[in-house]
Amino acid sequence: MSVTVPRIKPQPFFADKNRAFWNLQSLGWAGAFLLRGSSTIANGQPLSSLVPVLISTVSGYSVTLLIAVMFRFLLKRRPIVTWGVSIVTVVSAAALVAFIDAWVFSTQNRGSETAGLQLFLGAFYLSMTLLGAWSALYYAINFYLTVEEQADQLLRLENQAANAQLAMLRYQLNPHFLFNTLNSISTLVLLKQTDRANAMLSRLSSFLRYTLINEPTAQVTIEQEIETLKLYLEIEKMRFEERLRPSFTIDPAVAQARLPSLLLQPLVENAIKYAVTPKEEGAEIAVSAQPAGDNVRIVVSDSGPGLNESGMRPHIPMSEGTGIGLPNIRDRLIQAFGERQSFETRSTPGGFSVIIEIPLNMDETSKVAA
Repeated sequence: MSVTVPRIKPQPFFADKNRAFWNLQSLGWAGAFLLRGSSTIANGQPLSSLVPVLISTVSGYSVTLLIAVMFRFLLKRRPIVTWGVSIVTVVSAAALVAFIDAWVFSTQNRGSETAGLQLFLGAFYLSMTLLGAWSALYYAINFYLTVEEQADQLLRLENQAANAQLAMLRYQLNPHFLFNTLNSISTLVLLKQTDRANAMLSRLSSFLRYTLINEPTAQVTIEQEIETLKLYLEIEKMRFEERLRPSFTIDPAVAQARLPSLLLQPLVENAIKYAVTPKEEGAEIAVSAQPAGDNVRIVVSDSGPGLNESGMRPHIPMSEGTGIGLPNIRDRLIQAFGERQSFETRSTPGGFSVIIEIPLNMDETSKVAA
């Protein structure tokens, strides 16, 4: 019988600020007592001389708790108020601790010839040093925590902005694809091909269900993306039949690599628009994914015309396109992978290709599409 041992996740020291304060407060003053006590014993003083050291440590511990309350209040004030009141607070606290130390010493050593003022000044110097160091450490830690909190907040805002940008780019695809498909369904209805129109509507509902149930910033495996493409091509097959000839070559080594969902659908849609639609005999559309070092190389190519002299694909009037296809893909790649991606188009008289390289990432993520 196997016993599952729960994994203990390390927690940051300052994850609980209140607990961290008490830990540092106790350890710091305990260390101060041990340091002063060992110094006292090393100088040949009797054990009874540890009593003033203990009382001084307890006084410092208690006074710094009051100082912490004051500092917590001052942290939200203007700098000049914070620093001015902090200095006055530390000097007053050091004077109080020094007075207690001097009184305890003079009470314990009644026969001492040390003058009261001299004793007080010596104790004040020591107390001022300890409380000044304590105060500097207190403000340094709070400054560090404030910077960390602001950095975390900035990172969250950047992630939210990136996710919003990705969502916007993904949502651009839905009306773009929907417009073309509904236009095809309308054509079938006008031609009184109701059975084909109903079949296309059924496939359209399945495709839209997939796009709506998943987050717009979700990532899918290449295998999932290809299955989605096949669902999309079933819709387009209703329009073009044998004129549309797709093929897929996916290396098993990269089948589980992740990419933004519906990244390839606009590329296939463009291939249909510019290669299949203008040619009576149709065209081939090939989708391949192969490993390329630490990356995945994805190629979407067609056997249609390449770019003309003006850098546009011929045969399709400008008014029929939305102009969001390739720019949308570029933007989504940049948002998802930054500089770790590449996007390239190649044109030949007998075809057009889009070549994408992205990192070979197979890790599970929190935003994986269903």
